[in-house]
Amino acid sequence: MYAPFEMPTIKRPTFPKNTMDIRDFGAVGDGKTVNTEAFARAIAACARQGGGRVLVPEGIWLTGPIHFKSKIDLHVSQGAELRFSDTFSDYLPVVFTRWEGLECYNYSPLIYAKDCENIAITGAGMLNGQGEKWWAWKKIQKHGATRLYKMACDEVAVKERVLGTEKDALRPSFIEFINCKNVLVEEITIGSGPMWTLHQLYCDRVLIRKVNIITRGINNDGLIIDSTRNVLIEDCFFDTGDDCVVLKSGLNEDGWRVGKPTEKVVVRNCMTKEGHGGVTIGSEMSGDVRDIFVHDCEFNGTNNGIRVKSMRGRGGVVENVWVQDVKMGRISRAALTFSTFYGLSTLVPSTKTPPIFRNFHLKNVACDYASRAMKIIGLPEQPLENFTLENITINSHWGMECTNVNGVTMTGVEISPKKSPVMFVKNSQEVTIKEASCKDKVDTFLKIEGKKTENVRLSGNDYSKATHKIVLGKTVPPNSVKTTSR
Repeated sequence: MYAPFEMPTIKRPTFPKNTMDIRDFGAVGDGKTVNTEAFARAIAACARQGGGRVLVPEGIWLTGPIHFKSKIDLHVSQGAELRFSDTFSDYLPVVFTRWEGLECYNYSPLIYAKDCENIAITGAGMLNGQGEKWWAWKKIQKHGATRLYKMACDEVAVKERVLGTEKDALRPSFIEFINCKNVLVEEITIGSGPMWTLHQLYCDRVLIRKVNIITRGINNDGLIIDSTRNVLIEDCFFDTGDDCVVLKSGLNEDGWRVGKPTEKVVVRNCMTKEGHGGVTIGSEMSGDVRDIFVHDCEFNGTNNGIRVKSMRGRGGVVENVWVQDVKMGRISRAALTFSTFYGLSTLVPSTKTPPIFRNFHLKNVACDYASRAMKIIGLPEQPLENFTLENITINSHWGMECTNVNGVTMTGVEISPKKSPVMFVKNSQEVTIKEASCKDKVDTFLKIEGKKTENVRLSGNDYSKATHKIVLGKTVPPNSVKTTSR
């Protein structure tokens, strides 16, 4: 099964057999000579011949921004390092981009492509973003971020949202492909850049495979799929300063205006070492995220395993998400999180429009140890909807919390926390728990609270390790919990 939804087969783009060696255009691989113009000349010459490979041979190649054209394969050979300038002014003039979900003109990404078809970054070499000088801007970016958000709320034309100053301090992405079709990134190793690492925005048909993303910077998310469709991510390794793989679709009013979802994304056979989340959706998801399949992945050392996050003000819908055959080692926070109570970061939403989460299907997920097994938490005015969990095994400090959810079916869920209860249900409806168990002794297996709780159905569960099977809060309506042997 490729995916539990219809999507096209994602194929590698093809290129003419032309090869342009950057040395033939004046590039010097001594780590000191700035080769920005040499890269531009090589790409332009290759494009004039109908496309092909721009070859980066062994050596250390210092450069400013690299801007793509269609039908270009930037091939960074084994033993080659592309080392990017950390002089801010090298990334001017400004280019069109989306910064944390808001369209604007800002510093150029280190590698940038817009409106291109059939493009690739390949090879076993290294991309070194030298991002450390940029990271201090995190502390001073509030001025620029607030100014940009106000422009978006005031419906200022995008062409007039011009930033790109040290005062605004909005860091660019490392690699950003915008409105491109047939994209390949393969085998390359990518180090720390200014901010987001590999950002796919408004793209269609993207293949990311055998890529190593190893970052330590602030907001150095690994792979960002942003209002992009038809994506296959496979056999990648992530050790990042933020989320490893993250799916987004724009922020609040600007995300609604653009109205481009992220959809039809498969993530498979990927591994993580460190990061905030193994696979994360949000928090910028105002343009919708749907039809996502994560399977046969292994997360170890991340703060969270699977994390779907949003808040009042985002609007948008996250729906039709499948997670299957996923293994987790030690997770410092929650193995599984689905929450619309995510805290604020840079910006304060000006709207109370709630996001919608619905149709999540999780099967064959195991975690050696997490601080919290699972959180499924909706807003009182907009509960989360339709979750199915089958064959989930998690060892944890705290158990599972389910609050403000309409429609949860758990079958064969084994959660073994050090602190009870194993499961906590509050103000949720249509909750079915079948064949659940806990392997260690606990005080309470299931605690139920909330006057909005309705239709909790329990069958075939193993309460043998619990001193108290079910504890009901005083406000739980009578007859809202039904227990059967099967």
